[in-house]
Amino acid sequence: MSSSNVLNFILSKPWTKNYDEGVPSEINIPEKPLYSSIDDAANTYPEKTAIIFFDKKITYKQLKEMIDRFAHALQEHGVKKGDVVAIMLPNTPQFVISYYAILKIGGIVTPLNPLYKSAEIKRQLLDSGAETIILLDLLYPEFEIIKNEVKMKNIIVTSIKDFLPPLLKMLYPLKYKTPKIKYEPNMHKFMDLLKYSPEYKPVNINPKEDLAALMYTGGTTGIPKGAMLTHYNLLSNAVQIKYWFKPRIEPMVVLSVLPFFHIYGQTAAMNYVFVHMATMVILPRFDVKDMFKSINKYRVTVFHGVPTLYIQIINSPLVKKYKLDTIEACISGAAPLPIEVQKKFEELTGGKLREGYGLTETSPVTHVNPILGKFKVGSIGLPVPNTLAAIADPDNNVLLPPDSIGELVISGPQVMKGYYNMPEENTKAFFELGGFRWFRTGDIAKMDEEGYFYIVERKKDLIKYKGYSVYPREVEEVLYKHPAVKEAAVIGVPDPEVGEQIKAFVVLKDEFKGKVKEEEIIEFVKTQIAPYKYPRIVEFRDSLPKSAVGKILRKVLRDEEIKKITKK
Repeated sequence: MSSSNVLNFILSKPWTKNYDEGVPSEINIPEKPLYSSIDDAANTYPEKTAIIFFDKKITYKQLKEMIDRFAHALQEHGVKKGDVVAIMLPNTPQFVISYYAILKIGGIVTPLNPLYKSAEIKRQLLDSGAETIILLDLLYPEFEIIKNEVKMKNIIVTSIKDFLPPLLKMLYPLKYKTPKIKYEPNMHKFMDLLKYSPEYKPVNINPKEDLAALMYTGGTTGIPKGAMLTHYNLLSNAVQIKYWFKPRIEPMVVLSVLPFFHIYGQTAAMNYVFVHMATMVILPRFDVKDMFKSINKYRVTVFHGVPTLYIQIINSPLVKKYKLDTIEACISGAAPLPIEVQKKFEELTGGKLREGYGLTETSPVTHVNPILGKFKVGSIGLPVPNTLAAIADPDNNVLLPPDSIGELVISGPQVMKGYYNMPEENTKAFFELGGFRWFRTGDIAKMDEEGYFYIVERKKDLIKYKGYSVYPREVEEVLYKHPAVKEAAVIGVPDPEVGEQIKAFVVLKDEFKGKVKEEEIIEFVKTQIAPYKYPRIVEFRDSLPKSAVGKILRKVLRDEEIKKITKK
């Protein structure tokens, strides 16, 4: 197939033939500010519940008013269009209010991981240029360490108890020891700012040009980079997800447990909910029991997660004590979904669990398997509406025919504007072809004739053993088939004789700890894959390092192994 024929094949979007009934191949994405979804919902369903937070319910009308009040307060304290405002909060109503209030006045949100230490906080604040921060009181001591080095114009402090129902508010001091905070002139209490009138001053927003969020990549492959996402990028992706679900799931009650500070949670557990005018049940952290109780009590129909979340659900002894039959569809992203995990989850809930794919730079969703129609095991699915995806030569701007292995590239309305203040990185990340701007994902993948895509591996995760290419995901899939394995990660360890030695890190299920030996795991894998692919070393661990959204971090494991080698 010639290069021009490959491009024509991609432009024909062969994958749309496998969309679920009712999912359009193209959708009309309004050129409106992202916050317009809240306003539209408040006008259409003012008394509908937008947020449930520990039994406290907030209607769309109430949510819009609080957002407008907070927007006015920010303007009164000098925040103007184009200013970057940092949010360092767990999933709470305050995050939602802050996020949309910042957007209403033309500000740019840069969320910080609540687990960050002072040096990480300082790095992101300085790089983004943020001069206002909204943070939780429990996190203030870590911020205070670098407070004088970042020179904030506004420091806004809130507490989880601010939005708790009365009884839980009374019990809060028994559970958490709130730090004593000395308020200075530039410091404000979040709840005080909600007392402002809702008469903020509207600003003009150019959705395709004006930034809504500056999202920093996780930094697992180097120094974190700020992905510049516009209002149009984020609204597009929320609308794309809406249409993937729209034909079949009502009422839409979404369990919002993915962290909002991460792009996956921000789009799939927050922005998308409001575009759909649905109800979100917010959990500030992942706790299996809280999840089960919330699903059961509020009849949750949808939630998005990561493989480690689903692994914990299916292995929890509590899973049979709660009714989970309201679940209709769940999406797994951020890391490969083990096939055995998918099967077990669907058996337990009766709902559909489908693998999807995305990146911070793409707002994030680009691919999802059909919910009801044809899905393929091990595939990340089909490009979502309005999205082009292809396989390119990793070193040349050439698209490859179906079944070729190369680098996954994306073109669509959800693709970022670029990296913040990194012109050289932008040059590497994008190329023009056929009148389209393509983003290089850094993932090695393939596409079949029907338009289903498969991630083979990340460029930097590929293991070279005696000249052979070994893909960690393939080995991990075999490990997950072993009845004793709860979690697994496979990496390459530098070795002068073979290039890289294959090593597996395994977390055993509780009932198998102390009863299974490393050799048994190796022998199990040897029987199912080629001789050059099985792990020569297995290390049992109580847990594996994970990112903020629960993605197992192979890089951390590799770094640990390299340190061991250098010390010898």
